[in-house]
Parts: sequence; structure tokens; C-alpha cells
Amino acid sequence: MKDIGRIEIEQYKPLRDIVFETLREAILSGKLKPGERVMEVQLAEKLGVSRTPVREAIRKLELEGLLVMIPRKGAYVADVSIKDVLNVLEIRASLEGLAASLAAERITDDEIKELKEKAKEFEQMSKENNKEGMIQKDTEFHNVLLNASRNDKLVNIVEGLGDQVQRFRVIYFTEYKNDENIKIEHSRIVDAISKRDSEKADEVAQEHIGNIGNYLLNQITQKKEG
Repeated sequence: MKDIGRIEIEQYKPLRDIVFETLREAILSGKLKPGERVMEVQLAEKLGVSRTPVREAIRKLELEGLLVMIPRKGAYVADVSIKDVLNVLEIRASLEGLAASLAAERITDDEIKELKEKAKEFEQMSKENNKEGMIQKDTEFHNVLLNASRNDKLVNIVEGLGDQVQRFRVIYFTEYKNDENIKIEHSRIVDAISKRDSEKADEVAQEHIGNIGNYLLNQITQKKEG
């Protein structure tokens, strides 16, 4: 198990919530990997807490679908299935296309500048082979695009997929090397939005997510078959 670090006790927040948030972030960031066993005693020791808040956090994470309980074996980080990837990314492709289309009509000049900056920062992280940096800058790029849609309901819906999308993003950038295509596709999205071409922005944004989905599905399939 990768070291997830001891937690800082915050007086204003219940310990069970701190432990839950710490474990949840460890799963979403890939520190706790799909299929990895989660043991109460070991986690309690690593976090510097008793077993009780760890047990409560495990139950809550199971309800969220991030952990699965296997009889007589214990808790494991939920695997990422092909069906999960397909379902979530099909939805995200449509929503991302809509967001890009609206952004092309509503984005400000400052936001276009910010979108370009995030794309360049992603490229720099890629050159440095900084996986965590790529994950962060890709997240920031898509957040700028989404917020530029000026549609709060759309933002809320996309954020509702946030945990699952983030897990896919971490797997994509940490386990597979395909960021050259990401850089090209980011550039195409920026170009379409900068030209205020809503139809093209929709098209390239959907294609971008579709390409990620297809690549990730192929890699997961090969891994399972191997």
C-alpha cells in the first residue's frame, strides 16, 4: 500500500469525516489502486487513529461504490469496469460537447487566455513527464471550459460525475502514455472556442472525450485479457 500519510486532526471536524475524506482522496488520486485490499488495522496505524473511524469510513465508501466488501476477505478498492468507463464517458462526451458549444458563445477574452494557459501548462507537465501535474492541468483546463458555459445546471451535472471521471483521469495518465493526442485535442478545442465556432467546439470536444474513452477501454480490455 502506498503511503497516504498521517492525518492532521482538525478540532472543528469529526474524526470519522477526516478519515473518510482522507481515504476517499487516496482512492480518487490513485494512492489506493483498484483491486487493492484495504485493511482496518494497517490503515489505522498509517493514519494514526483508532480502528473505529476507519471502519466507519470504509462503510461509507462502500455505499459510494468506491470500496467493495468481499465475504471472508474484507474491503477492496472498487475496480474500474469496462461498463463503468463506457457509461460515464458516453454521458461526459455529450455534456462536454454542450459545454464547449455554449462556451464558444459566452466565453470572455480573459477566459480564452486562461484556457490557452492551461493547455500550455499541460504541455509543460507532459514534457516533464509529471503525471500529477498533467492530471491537475487537464482538470483545470476542463473546468475553465465548463465554467465558461455559464450554465450552472450543466456544471452541477458534470460535477456529479466528478469522482468517476477523476478516477478514469488518474488511470489514464498514470498507467498509459498517450498525452501527445491530448495536447493536440486541447489545441483544437481552444482554436474552435477562440473562433467562437460553437458547432466545431461541440464536435471536437465530443471527439476528445470519445478518443479518451476508446483508448482507455482498449487498454483495460488488453490488461484484463493479459
